[in-house]
Amino acid sequence: MKQLAVRPTPIPGLLVIDLPLPGDSRGWFKENWQRAKMVAAGLPDFGPVQNNISFNQAVGVTRGIHAEPWDKYISVATGRVFGAWVDLREGPTFGTAYWHEITPDVAIFVPRGVGNAFQTLEAPAAYTYLVNDHWSEAAQAQYTFVNLADETVAIPWPIPLDQAELSDKDRAHPRLADAVPVPRRRTLVVGGTGQLGRALARHWDGREDVDVVGRAALDIADPASVAAFDFAPYGTIVNAAAHTAVDAAETPEGRREAWAANVHGVARLVEAAREHRARLVHVSSDYVFDGTAEVHTEDEAFSPLGVYGQTKAAGDAIVATLPEHYVVRTSWVVGDGGNFVRTMASLAERGIDPAVVGDQTGRLTFTADLARAIDHLLERGSAFGTYNVSSSGPIVSWADLARRVYELVGADPARVTPVSTEEYYAGKTGIAPRPASSALDLARITAAGFEPRDQDEALREYLSGS
Repeated sequence: MKQLAVRPTPIPGLLVIDLPLPGDSRGWFKENWQRAKMVAAGLPDFGPVQNNISFNQAVGVTRGIHAEPWDKYISVATGRVFGAWVDLREGPTFGTAYWHEITPDVAIFVPRGVGNAFQTLEAPAAYTYLVNDHWSEAAQAQYTFVNLADETVAIPWPIPLDQAELSDKDRAHPRLADAVPVPRRRTLVVGGTGQLGRALARHWDGREDVDVVGRAALDIADPASVAAFDFAPYGTIVNAAAHTAVDAAETPEGRREAWAANVHGVARLVEAAREHRARLVHVSSDYVFDGTAEVHTEDEAFSPLGVYGQTKAAGDAIVATLPEHYVVRTSWVVGDGGNFVRTMASLAERGIDPAVVGDQTGRLTFTADLARAIDHLLERGSAFGTYNVSSSGPIVSWADLARRVYELVGADPARVTPVSTEEYYAGKTGIAPRPASSALDLARITAAGFEPRDQDEALREYLSGS
């Protein structure tokens, strides 16, 4: 008897599944769809919502080739069919064909955009398929077709098509040269006016499949704004939106705003991603930790000190309920606009000698590098989950960084005076607690093939404007 196995094909994402078929003289039994076992074996967790059966009474019934806007899991309950598939997705594998006989002990996983066809070899044949979206006339309007007899694809039909039973519609489908490729699902960047959103826009400049939207187009803190937004075209959502005013989050109004964006808004994005089968990239923060660990791994339990950290931790937990997610956790972010590095450079140039906290440690993260890391995870198809991303190099304090900025702009670093957190905030009110250590362990992102830039090198480039 076969063992459950999932095998690749020349068409990316098209998979052949060997199904165990225990039986005796009375018949057989199979687990046609068993989520836990099949996902463990390598099948995508594609979330089927509809089960269809095509009953074919005669040998030679031939249907296709149709590329549909959903994933399909195909099998037969009775009979035997010859299945054929053509990659109709935009890209280098467009036109790649594959064929395989489907019997009760074989199933096929067909990803969105791959054209599907079959021919009945043994009748009656009950051809069954699970799909992960509900059929509608609007969805059918998105189908792409290619002719069953296309000479380029050259499918070796066991029963010649002139002897098979085809519909007039299928006979009229275009040749491959005239077929409309299924476009790549688009990428949506939410929070496009923020410093990370702008860095992502620069990194993906020239990509026609990326939409970067600001709060005016999509305000995740506003239920009506999210409800009115059309997420259907998007296969990837990158959440660069957040309430990041750490001290303001400790006020009554700021607390509500932080929860609205960082928790309820994130929950709305998660549900949109779930409904439309999109990957979600969510940017997290070192503030989900209390800073007592010298270096934070991705698996450390949450222990936020203030409201901002609490909302970010809650948002991370919600994102983790989505199977296809990346939580990109970062620290001490530097990008466009006002930030610590620019402030220190300005103070140095104006002849001001600052007192800077010397007992909070970590590493900077430059938004250009954060954008590169997000792109890397998406393009490589890295394993879903949480990844720490920051600059590499020695762990330093804010005072150490201030001294280095002074040195790089030609000022005397001795003009910077390190002080304790307690001293720095003495007499000030409305200050959120900060983690003492914000340093992130980078082993997981490095193992995924991404090499974080050295902090000092990145700092030099940032200050030089290159």
